[in-house]
Order: sequence, then structure tokens, then C-alpha cells
Amino acid sequence: MTTPLSPPSPSPGGRRRLLRAIGNSWLLRHGGPHLLPRLDRCFHRWTRGRWMPSRLLVPVLILYTARRDGTACRTPLLAGRIAPDTFIVMATNFGRPRHPAWSWHLLREPHATVHWRGRSWPVQARLLSPEEQREVREEILAAMPCFDDYARRSGRDIRVFVLRPTSVHVSAPGRHLN
Repeated sequence: MTTPLSPPSPSPGGRRRLLRAIGNSWLLRHGGPHLLPRLDRCFHRWTRGRWMPSRLLVPVLILYTARRDGTACRTPLLAGRIAPDTFIVMATNFGRPRHPAWSWHLLREPHATVHWRGRSWPVQARLLSPEEQREVREEILAAMPCFDDYARRSGRDIRVFVLRPTSVHVSAPGRHLN
């Protein structure tokens, strides 16, 4: 039910077209990689994990990984929720030619921590094969309608990971994280 003050929700097809257009806009592709993660991290800290600007359009989680030197790294990521506490994340890097650092971190050390809407829990990442990516294609496109455009623009195979809850606990994220 809509009230006079709330706009009607777009249809799923309309929402996908809108998100694809936004994702392919020059402004987002060029400014997004530099501005959005910083804004999301700041608002995540200020609201104690309850809100980030990117969530106005897409579901976003914070992924805590470890860099090669062992220091902690926190990265806001667009995520598709495929089961309770289980997510799918795509390493599109806004369609740029290089894989994002967080995907290298997960390949080296698949244990990480996810922060989603005020809660944190340990996860284990698993890289999906091309066949597995085809099996979850609808979930990928539902979360990121511009996935194919980014893959084409990047000229590389996009890494897609499933993040599943695990009992292995990773050290809690501290305030010193970037």
C-alpha cells in the first residue's frame, strides 16, 4: 500500500532497467570507485553499521578481509542475499580492467567477516566456477543488473564469490580499519 507521500515501487523489470542505467552512467563508472566506498565506510562507522548511501539503490554489506601484510581491510560491496546470512558478491570493480584487491584477499585467505545491517559474523568465501556462475545467473543479475556490461567493459572474467557462514571466527574488526 502506498501513501501520498511515498512513490510507488517500480516493477522488478523497471528497477533492473533503472539500476542498469545508473550503473552504466559515466558519473558512477568514473567517480563511483573513488567516492562511493569512502562515503559508505564513513556512514557505516557513523551509524554503527546501520546505513550506507549506496543502500539507497542496492543491498550493500561490509566485507572484512586481511591484506597480504596481515592488516585488516574493510570493503563495502554490492551483494545479493541468496539465503539467510549467505551472500553472493561480484568482483566487477565498476567494469575496470583489474580485479579488485578484496577478491585477491579472498583467494589468498577465504575466511572473512561480513557486516550486514548492524550484525557481524564469520564467513568462508568460495569462488564460483563459470558453470556455477551460469547456474546463479538470475541471482547475479537481480543484485547487479549491469553485471554483463561491466564484464564486457572490463575485458576479463569477473570473479563471483559465495560467502557462507562458518564457525571459524576471524578477529573482530577494529576502528583502525580504512
